Amino acid sequence: MTGLVDEAALTALAEGHHARTARAWGTREAGGQLVKVYVIEAPGRTVDEAGLAPALRIAGDQLALGRHAGALGLAVLIVHAGGDGDYVLVHSWIEGHMSELAIWTGPAGRPEELRPGRQGLAPCVWEAAVLAHEREAFVRRVLDGAGTAAERVGAWAADVIEGDLR
Repeated sequence: MTGLVDEAALTALAEGHHARTARAWGTREAGGQLVKVYVIEAPGRTVDEAGLAPALRIAGDQLALGRHAGALGLAVLIVHAGGDGDYVLVHSWIEGHMSELAIWTGPAGRPEELRPGRQGLAPCVWEAAVLAHEREAFVRRVLDGAGTAAERVGAWAADVIEGDLR
């Protein structure tokens, strides 16, 4: 395996790895869909309600297009105040057991400069932890859940991940 793996880069990445705090901020309406909102904060960074507003506008614009793509009306918004900038992820469930993901990136603390991420950009390890939980919550509470559609959606909305993400 020598030569196939960038050992120096992996070691540096591992040495700099740390927990980040995730908080669930309930559900909101954006773009005609029910959106479960999360905030992830790097050490020394915080997101308040004013910082959430630009992300909700972005989510609303993105999700408004979703009904044309078979959206089911359930989505997740992640606002990540990262160590190297800000990130907004909009994940929505669509027809056929599929989902859509859109990512915006920008400089830290400058929401007016958030732009769509480059093609191929995928969630970081902390964002992926939230999305992995959300996949399980969707399957457990909505697809395999019991009760009416409204009861299943309510159970999904209440099923959140919070605390330190590794």
